[in-house]
Amino acid sequence: MIEVVASMARGPVFLAGEVMECLITFTNPISHLSTSASSEMLAWASAQIHCQFHASESRVALPAQGTKQDVQAESDTVLIPSRDSYSEVVPNDGPPSFRGQSVKYVYKLTIGCQRVSSPIKLLRVPFRVLVLHGMPEPPFPQDEEVAPSNPFLEEEEGGRRDDRPLERALDMLTITSRRCPHLFNITNMRGKVAKFCIFKTVYRLGEDIIGTFDFSEGDIPCIQYSVSLQSEEEIQQGYQRRPGQSISVTGHGRHLESCLHTASTHFSLPVPLNVTPGFSTDIVTLRWRLHFEFVTSREPMESHNVLQNQPEVTVWTGAEHVDVDTFSWDLPIKVLPTNPALTSYVSQFTGTNSINI
Repeated sequence: MIEVVASMARGPVFLAGEVMECLITFTNPISHLSTSASSEMLAWASAQIHCQFHASESRVALPAQGTKQDVQAESDTVLIPSRDSYSEVVPNDGPPSFRGQSVKYVYKLTIGCQRVSSPIKLLRVPFRVLVLHGMPEPPFPQDEEVAPSNPFLEEEEGGRRDDRPLERALDMLTITSRRCPHLFNITNMRGKVAKFCIFKTVYRLGEDIIGTFDFSEGDIPCIQYSVSLQSEEEIQQGYQRRPGQSISVTGHGRHLESCLHTASTHFSLPVPLNVTPGFSTDIVTLRWRLHFEFVTSREPMESHNVLQNQPEVTVWTGAEHVDVDTFSWDLPIKVLPTNPALTSYVSQFTGTNSINI
């Protein structure tokens, strides 16, 4: 028997364009009492990255080859056992890992191996891929005279920071930390309800979306509001099963608050680390938005103020019946990846798997 163990030391999450390294170990777990006749021979082994695509037959119309396809890396992915580890660049032009209501993109590292005079067996190690669309080239070429250098690295080892795809991607994601407040007037057919402020509209996985409401300048009393973080999964027109097919909406968090007689308030919604950032392929597009719902009164609502040092006990009871209006509003936002090392902590994958052949 030969035990095959595959382990991704850095974790099971990678950015597209990043080099994925997996340590593959072949051992013969024989006891100290065994003789040399118990030794085993490995005939061959090979490793390859696969992206498996699944589609819902009720929502997606695909060509005749079916709803399950494999997308393989184009470069040479043959494992040479003497190297002890497998290294491959995660394809740049592939989709991200995604489990939606209509389509799924699932990545795995497949290791095929065979013991002499034994059947072929496959070891699969699932992993997650994040895709950062629109990653720009470096803003200007850095000459040797102006390029920052590290005195602790040899010249041939230092390299320029912008030459590494992961470092360039993380530099681009840092831009999302900049704040530029956006102000919106929330109104309905009866007048102004509130002023809303959000500090930015581009977020990374794991960030908090923070917004504030100012009801003091409103003409219409707001009784209650809610904010939901939602993703929209839309099948491209050429692949829709039915004309005018509806968009699949999924909620990822909700804040609900009663705000009658409230001058100002705020909300905070975290972007989960395990969701898929926005992306687009020939088949599906994933977008993100904040969905707001407001409940407003049709009549002015009198506020009761308690005077300081008032001797009498005052009890205020809310109205039993209030005529209300409800309306909603959607604010598009962008959700981008983050450092793969952070998302590895909440990944459902371990990055390690084993098999006996």
